[in-house]
Amino acid sequence: MAETTPINVEIVRLSDKPNPKLLFIPTASGDSRSYYQSVSEHFLSLGCESVEPLYLLDDDMTAEQARDAVLQCDVVYVGGGNTLRMMNIWLRYNLPEVFDEARQRGIVLSGLSAGSICWFRYGNSDAHKFTSGSNKLIKVSGLGYIEALHCPHYDIEVHRQADLERMMRQTPRLVAVALDNGVAIEVVDEQYRIITNGGGGKARRAYWYRGAYVLEEIPADDAWRPLRPFFSKSHRLARA
Repeated sequence: MAETTPINVEIVRLSDKPNPKLLFIPTASGDSRSYYQSVSEHFLSLGCESVEPLYLLDDDMTAEQARDAVLQCDVVYVGGGNTLRMMNIWLRYNLPEVFDEARQRGIVLSGLSAGSICWFRYGNSDAHKFTSGSNKLIKVSGLGYIEALHCPHYDIEVHRQADLERMMRQTPRLVAVALDNGVAIEVVDEQYRIITNGGGGKARRAYWYRGAYVLEEIPADDAWRPLRPFFSKSHRLARA
């Protein structure tokens, strides 16, 4: 968790609470208890009043209990793992509708890896790694709050770089957000900015335009930019 501390400090700040209540959702990791323990210790050290887990693989959990857990917190933080499995399990608990309500209430929605993909229209996912050990990447549907495809771990999982080019050729209507480790995109209302842990990681925008693959670096300069032009393929970020 130390690698993402500056990003997590911003997640806590976004709650507008001095000591927010955080809900950790480890569905993608199979409800890992050790993962929860690590996340809990980390966010408590950042000033959270409490860090509670939402274990959805527990047969005793009901959709109503899951809804209450989400809507009673200040911050939702979703962990990494198998994105495809996570999204399928969320559907059983009607969580897409619950997250819609959470957005309207101003609850902070955040996460990393699978927990970042889930807020986008699609994600470049390694879900097969968890079921068959395959490195084949697949396009997984998210909740669509950000109208783009998301590719995490762009720098350290180098096979994603060529695969993202392939995937975006098959996704001609959208742009992609490719993030190195230690880099996040922060979206508030109709604006976005790139924040980092200071380790030199980058963010990129990728798409196909007039038969060519375009890969543009997104400035990580703390400047807020309008979100809508981000989705235009003719938009040049360097001029923003």
